[in-house]
Amino acid sequence: MVGSTLIYSALLQIPGMDNPEMGLAEQAMFAWDEMGFMRWPLGTCLGIGILVIIWKFFDLLAKSARTKKILSSVNELLAEHRVDEAMEVCRDSSSPAANILFAGLERRSEGTERVMKAIENQGLLELSKLEKGLVVLATLTNIAPLLGFLGTVIGMIIAFQAIEVAGEVEATLVAGGIKVALLTTAAGLAIAIPVSIAHNYFVSTIDSLVIDMEESAQKMIDTLHTIEAKQM
Repeated sequence: MVGSTLIYSALLQIPGMDNPEMGLAEQAMFAWDEMGFMRWPLGTCLGIGILVIIWKFFDLLAKSARTKKILSSVNELLAEHRVDEAMEVCRDSSSPAANILFAGLERRSEGTERVMKAIENQGLLELSKLEKGLVVLATLTNIAPLLGFLGTVIGMIIAFQAIEVAGEVEATLVAGGIKVALLTTAAGLAIAIPVSIAHNYFVSTIDSLVIDMEESAQKMIDTLHTIEAKQM
């Protein structure tokens, strides 16, 4: 929603785009046609960004729901020292939290240090899976404005070439090149801003999941330590 508003506002700043008779789709098509060949790399960035954002949103949504469910169940079982049942619950789940806790519970007989090491190693693997796709969004955040600026440079070169050929400065000669220059810059920024917002949102969501998993893992370690102390 924020990205759509930003793009729409940017389009309205272009002369001829504030025509009330033109709908949003018509305005977008007008800008698309006026950007020249730079519309293809910018359009590719936009398409990839939309696909990755949609995929990552539903991926994290599903993993968050599974993680909260498994953490709630395992925490209750560990509070009652029902370690074997907690291990079975983790084995039957595919959530990141279940994999981390199972890795620790699987080595409970080897001491708390081995449990902590197993949790740490599995945690790194699960974190890399959670962050999958974020590098694409981060790359698009950097590339889209650069492509826009490249379009700006190319547009200005076209404008100055037209002046050189004509031997005089006329608005009609340079208008086309300047239009491409301004449109590509606006498009690059309009793509990068919502992609950057989505990237930061996903990072925040992952951080929240990691904190929840760390708290649950610490509770598990404390429980195993208590059980180990009683057996000594």
